[in-house]
Amino acid sequence: MTDRTERPSRLPLDWIAASLRRERTRAGLSLSELAKRAGIAKSTLSQLETAGGNPSVETLWALAVALGVPFSALVEPPAPAVRVIRAGEGPEVASEQANYVATLLSSSPPGARRDIYHLRAEPGAARESEPHIPGTVEHLIVATGRVKAGPRGESVELGPGDYMTYRGDVPHAYEAMVPGTSFVLIMQHV
Repeated sequence: MTDRTERPSRLPLDWIAASLRRERTRAGLSLSELAKRAGIAKSTLSQLETAGGNPSVETLWALAVALGVPFSALVEPPAPAVRVIRAGEGPEVASEQANYVATLLSSSPPGARRDIYHLRAEPGAARESEPHIPGTVEHLIVATGRVKAGPRGESVELGPGDYMTYRGDVPHAYEAMVPGTSFVLIMQHV
């Protein structure tokens, strides 16, 4: 049996320190007040906020509860400030009914309700889309080629640089008019 004190800490102390400061500030709590609510010493909290010490899961759990945040909010690494997906490297999903490939560029993070896709399409059958959840709005920006898109009966042909927006909670379609068509689609869910 390994003694707990012999194991090196694998906790990202700098992430935890930044998360604690961020969440304490967001909650409008002083060091003293948060320490009191969590049932830990103020000196312990101060040490943790300067990336010192070796916090136990119990200490971090008590702090998370006192802050009203999930445990993961204190130990999860921060999201990168810049995220790049090179052309052809994102997760792709192909259509069964048309020569159409969607690459999810950004899913909707908590608190936001939008998804961003890069789409490639070739002439042939149109990609028919059933209505999405009520309140969905689509924004389309053509990068290359030409695409005919929009709600049934209201489709518009667009070229490079053209933008359109329309309700996505009604039947709609996308159809490439020339080879090598690509566009960005932002689905906004209200």
